Amino acid sequence: MIKLQNVHKYFFKDEPREVHALNDINLTIEDGEFTLFSGPSGCGKTTLLNAIGALDSIDSGKIFLDDKEIGSLSEHERTAIRLHEMGFVFQAYNLIPVLSVEENIGFIMKLRGFRESEIKQRVLEVSSMLEIDNKLSSLPHALSGGQQQRVAVARAVASKPKIILADEPTANLDSKNSQKLMDMMRELNEKEGVSILFASHDDLIRESVRRIIKLNDGALVDA
Repeated sequence: MIKLQNVHKYFFKDEPREVHALNDINLTIEDGEFTLFSGPSGCGKTTLLNAIGALDSIDSGKIFLDDKEIGSLSEHERTAIRLHEMGFVFQAYNLIPVLSVEENIGFIMKLRGFRESEIKQRVLEVSSMLEIDNKLSSLPHALSGGQQQRVAVARAVASKPKIILADEPTANLDSKNSQKLMDMMRELNEKEGVSILFASHDDLIRESVRRIIKLNDGALVDA
């Protein structure tokens, strides 16, 4: 379970132009949710994802992952949570340029100590589902934007994390591959109980999720 209590984050903190990035967020997300953070650009969707993922700090309030309060943990402990419990899909892909597609997809699994045979099997499974299995030996620079996005998604789901945080995961995909991606993520959610949280404007994601949390100007409008 994810729980946020009175969470605030500011841009330009302590300056005359101080702006709420997150404004008194109180929210509970149960295990196994398939949920969208929705709202206009600049409303706080990505900031909220990053706070939940322990990628960004908050200025006040508390965020709990199960019984662990993120703010009370050391950076080493937060890193361990991100590695072992979370998968991330970033708008900027964040692929490792010197690693092949196969190595990028299996990278988190390797860090977590999976056996090579497990890594190979899982990489083949997710790359086939996302139709990038013919690109496994390629480096990221040889791929289109949409192909790089699929590699980033494959890497996020390969290790079967407890939570996946996906920021505009369909932004660089055509409608066919967007649908395939959502089908795969829904299957992962339903069969393996992975909580998946999206931040997106995409109507396809809006139509696919089971819960929509709306934000505006950093505040919850409808949860």
